[in-house]
Parts: sequence; structure tokens; C-alpha cells
Amino acid sequence: MPLATLDRSPPPFFKQGPSAFTRLMFYAALAVFLMAADGRWHLTQPLRSGVATVLHPLQQALLAPWRGLDALSHYFAGLDEARAVQARAERAVLAQADQVLRLEQLQTENERLRSLLDLRARTVVPTLAAEVQYDAPDPFSRKVVIDRGAVQGVRPGVPVIDEHGVLGQVTRVYPLSSEVTLVTDQNAAVPVLNLRTQQRGVAFGQPKTRGMELRFTACNADVQVGDVLQTSGLDGIYPPGLPVATIEAVDRRAESAFARVRLKPFAHAEQPRHVLLLLTVTDAPNPTTAVSASAAASAAALAASAASAASAPATGVTARAPAALAPSSAPQAGGRAP
Repeated sequence: MPLATLDRSPPPFFKQGPSAFTRLMFYAALAVFLMAADGRWHLTQPLRSGVATVLHPLQQALLAPWRGLDALSHYFAGLDEARAVQARAERAVLAQADQVLRLEQLQTENERLRSLLDLRARTVVPTLAAEVQYDAPDPFSRKVVIDRGAVQGVRPGVPVIDEHGVLGQVTRVYPLSSEVTLVTDQNAAVPVLNLRTQQRGVAFGQPKTRGMELRFTACNADVQVGDVLQTSGLDGIYPPGLPVATIEAVDRRAESAFARVRLKPFAHAEQPRHVLLLLTVTDAPNPTTAVSASAAASAAALAASAASAASAPATGVTARAPAALAPSSAPQAGGRAP
């Protein structure tokens, strides 16, 4: 057999393909292309979603032991916390037991004293819950709008309180809503009583500082920072005993007969969402103003007494405003106090 007829090519098993470097460059370029295409057109997103779906049961099975240990640790931690809360509650109950017993004793004693003095029990004030909808659009006043109106029995002059104290007074009523003038409004005035000295006064709103001011207070009056002021009930609108404000600062100016007393209201005029209306007013003669005739009369009487006290010669006895105002002076006050 001639040698030229022999097949000199290697068998297919030993055939050589592209070189290793060529394959490296090809696959590197393919990887870069796939990464760029996936980042721009998200070509492999369906593949990833399928793989994640297939592997999800396996992931949950692997996480089951860890979740069981975590739930067990939280269970024992919750038991310890519940025991600690129970212990604190028991200690608080024991600490308040003495106060509760004293409260019952004082309540019983108060009822006996009222029966001995032939005093009538305080009338329960009917109330109506309301929700603040929005602030009034008037930039020169401090008012809010509530979702209760004439249909629900609201009348002009009804006091409004929140969980901290007196918030304001209803000054305009619509069928399904009402406007409430806050105690920080410049037209708001509340007759107050100093709990420490039992001295009466009138607190006016200060919209610039969002606070209040106790006007017509003589420079030598016994007022201190931290004194608590409550409603006196002289105007017949606000029930007595409602917290109004605390004295924040006292500025005794030598060039003036009156001291400047700044107050911090208890009620949070910027925060309340739910308020309570005290339905103590059935009709109001002038719903456009928040200052009642009794408040104006109180202010005028306090101003006169403070002016006379300031003009009196200095003696060893401190001059004070009168402890009570004559009821007959209220109808004579036809306008607002200055």
C-alpha cells in the first residue's frame, strides 16, 4: 500500500480547537457584554426571578431553625419583662393606696361639710366631644374650626377645654361646624383666680408670644413665678376650678403702676386634635366677641384698685386688690377693657 494514500491527519479525539488565550478573551468579552446588557436592559431579570422562586423553599427551610431560636428567646424575654411590669404595677398600687384612702376620706368629709353648710352640690356640666378640623384662615387671630355646630346643640360662648386646661371659647357657630377663639387670641379674656393668694384677675391673650398676660396687676401685688391660675367663675361662662395658666415671668417696672405678668397656658393650643365643649351657655347676646361683660367689669375694677394702691403712700402693709367684685358691676360694663 503506497504511503501517499495513508491519512496523516490526527484522529478527532486529538483535534486542537482555539487557543486558551482566544477563549479567555471571548468569554471575558461575553461576560462584560452580559453585565452591561443586564444593567441597562435587565436581560437576566426573568432568570433571576425563576432561580429565586425555585430556591425560596430551600431558604425558608434553612431559616426555620434560626427563627425558632429567635422566637424562643423573645418569649423568655417577654416573660421577664411582663414580670418586671407586674412588679412595678404592684409597687405603684401600694404607693397609691394611702393616697386613695385619703381621697375617699376627704371626699366624705367634703360632702359632710356641704350638708352642714346647706350648700348645693355642684351641678354636673353637660359636655360634647369634638375634633379640630383646621386652623381658621385669619392670620390676625388665633382660632380653630371644630366639627360640631348648631345641629349638635353648640351655642356661642360655650367654653372649650382639652386634657390640660382651658383652650378657648366658641365665638361663631355654623350648622355643622363652629369657630373657637383660643385663649392666646388678642380678643380673649378669662377671669382667673390665683390658687396661692386667692386673688382674682383677668388673663388676656398674647398672640405674638402665643401666651397670655395678667393685666392690671399692681407692682406691689403678691404674684410669683409658678403660681397656678384657675377660672374664677365670675363671668358665668367658664365653670370655676378649670386650670388656665401658670405665671411664667413677672416684670415690675418702676416707671409704671402696673407689673407685666406673662402667663403660660396649660392647654396646648397648637397640638390638640380632640377637645371637649362644656355646654354651660344656652344663648349669648354678642357672639362676635370673646370678652364677656363680667370679664370687662373685673378688669375695670382691678385696674381701679391697682391704680389706687399704686398711688397710695408706701406703708408697711402691702396694698392688694379687692378679694371679691360686686355682682352689680357686671351689667354696667358695656365695652371691653383697655
